[in-house]
Amino acid sequence: MTDRPEYTEFHPRWYRPRMSTYWWLRRRSYLAFILRELSSVFVAWFVLYLLLLVSAVGQGATAYRRFLDWSATPWLLAVNLMAFVFIAFHAVTWFNLAPQAIVVRLRGRRVQRRRIVASIHLGWIVLSVLVIWLVMGR
Repeated sequence: MTDRPEYTEFHPRWYRPRMSTYWWLRRRSYLAFILRELSSVFVAWFVLYLLLLVSAVGQGATAYRRFLDWSATPWLLAVNLMAFVFIAFHAVTWFNLAPQAIVVRLRGRRVQRRRIVASIHLGWIVLSVLVIWLVMGR
């Protein structure tokens, strides 16, 4: 004997409106959300690529040269360029969410959202310039 109700010919079904597969194209905010989620794949690729670079450097000059030759192939350049665009998009959207996650008060007043975002972006630019300066050689 089971405790589950039996299925009958007139068993009620829940109303489920049909949802298009491309529902996320209807609004810009939905599209940004999906693209940001997709950018995680490119973040993972970039981490893997950097690990391969470190491994090649650790194996010596020959392995490093092979890695550089492989990295110069057109398809890999295209993948890395696309990864860079998605990672930049990921970073910008993440930084733009910061004011929703933190409340900054200065002299008892709440700092405006745009000032928080601007300061984060400014810090990103300053650090990027510093890293470029260090890498390219003073």
